[in-house]
Amino acid sequence: MKSMEEMIKAAQQAAETIQKQMTETQGKLDAIEVEGKAGGGLVTIRCTAKGRVIAVTLDDSLMQASEKQMAEDLIAAAFNDARAKADQVSNEEMARVQGGLGLPPGFKIPGLG
Repeated sequence: MKSMEEMIKAAQQAAETIQKQMTETQGKLDAIEVEGKAGGGLVTIRCTAKGRVIAVTLDDSLMQASEKQMAEDLIAAAFNDARAKADQVSNEEMARVQGGLGLPPGFKIPGLG
């Protein structure tokens, strides 16, 4: 049987491994891009799986003063679409890492979220 000291050391090493893998996954999420669209593609927003907006693209037809309100609404809709996709990718990546570590789904590691 292992001593208490050996078990504590093993637990600390496991925690360090988990911390490293979670940090790596968080970095990976900022490199994964998703795209949200609204208005049949009139507005497109690209963002990372962490939700950082990279680009907003507006169709030229929305550049009229009479279309201002529609453009604003479509930008919000496209952002929400991109954010939902980013959340989905993020959740899938975190579940994959946690599953590989034998952690229960939704387990929160202090300091990582």
